[in-house]
Amino acid sequence: MGFIPFTFVDVIDIVLVASLLYGVYRAMRGTSAPYIIMGIFIIYLVWILVKTFNLVLFSTILGQIISVGVIAILIIFQPEIRHFLQVIGRQRERFEWLSRIFNLRHRRTESDIDLDPIVLACQEMGAEKVGALIIIKQSSDLSVIEESGISIDAKVSTPLIENVFFKNAPLHDGAMVIHGSRVVAAKCVLPSTQQEVPKSYGMRHRAALGMSEVSDAIIIAVSEETGQISLAHSSEIKRNIDPQNLANAIRKLMRKNDKRREEGQDNK
Repeated sequence: MGFIPFTFVDVIDIVLVASLLYGVYRAMRGTSAPYIIMGIFIIYLVWILVKTFNLVLFSTILGQIISVGVIAILIIFQPEIRHFLQVIGRQRERFEWLSRIFNLRHRRTESDIDLDPIVLACQEMGAEKVGALIIIKQSSDLSVIEESGISIDAKVSTPLIENVFFKNAPLHDGAMVIHGSRVVAAKCVLPSTQQEVPKSYGMRHRAALGMSEVSDAIIIAVSEETGQISLAHSSEIKRNIDPQNLANAIRKLMRKNDKRREEGQDNK
């Protein structure tokens, strides 16, 4: 009996499958999806055993369940599948030529954004315990998020930000999107995180984290209960940011985005 031939194509096949499985794991990490997958796997094993022992009725029932399993999986895992596809879309810096064709990149540098009015507004809202959720747009396309809210298109200013998030203001709920030196939208709906987070996280923290999972935007969340300021970026959130260091923390994240973009160009 000879050995099974193993070629370079097989190596590529294994690497691609391993990369796909790792990507699925990263997308589903911290969610209930692994438990559901385990349940499906157990049902499949039971079905194999039932067929082995020729239990006709039970085998037929399980066979019918498994036959519609693909549709059921698509329905059950809809949030995870959407998140996985969004994660793939965020890797477009590796395909710069494709980004240029579809005009997906809208780079913003530190010089494009005046952080002073944003930082001052967050400091004052934190002191007054006024809740706020602000998205500082980077290169990711946020048109869907912007369209979910109310279009504004006004120059960034501290009074404007504070008036939008004033407790009784009509635009208080939802997020504000800032693009360069302009406020482009408010009352925007953000995707909530699929991760398991501490119970102390409020809706703003969950939305900020969820937004950071599907874009390279920098999200500022001001807690209505504590007045604490949090920063979300790249699927991570840092809470209780010192208001005096908020501008430096934002600039650091912007430089991090620029570095990633430059590395993507160098690897072309």
